[in-house]
Amino acid sequence: MAQHPLAAAPDASEFAPYAAQYVSLVAGTDILHTLERQPDEVKLAFTGVSDEKAAYRPSPDKWSIKEILGHITDTERIFAYRALRIARNDKTPLEGFEQDDFVRAARFDDKQLSELVDDFAITRTATLSLMRSFAPETWVRRGVANGAGVSVRALAYMAAGHVAHHLNIVNKRYLGAGQQSQSQPA
Repeated sequence: MAQHPLAAAPDASEFAPYAAQYVSLVAGTDILHTLERQPDEVKLAFTGVSDEKAAYRPSPDKWSIKEILGHITDTERIFAYRALRIARNDKTPLEGFEQDDFVRAARFDDKQLSELVDDFAITRTATLSLMRSFAPETWVRRGVANGAGVSVRALAYMAAGHVAHHLNIVNKRYLGAGQQSQSQPA
């Protein structure tokens, strides 16, 4: 009997080289548990952060905390969309997106930080609902996104690792925590 695809992390053939930075931040192989836990990590990271502080930019060319959180949510939606298309055996190559254009157009700084935290949690709930619906063989299905081959499983790891990556940046550069968090199994 073959091992369930979620019993192992994706290997390097399942994602583009740039995505290794995200996949490497996910410890363990219980990706669904990691995805379930992250909305609480996001909420905790931003608890006590004022809207004024959340609009702070370390330099004019850097995003604010609100923009980072909005970017995390937008990227989550894109990863989930890609996973859906590939899971449904759609062979159409999926285009990339320009993250800076998305952030500029979204006007995240006009929103309350609490709204952005809630939006991420709602989006992640939808992502989890989708991913829980996948049959075992779906997780290793591959497609093309942003010009590179990617598996559904890798997209789940990329989503979790992308959140961990940006939480590390926020903690280190914006909130002064200096400690990097890594998505770890409980």
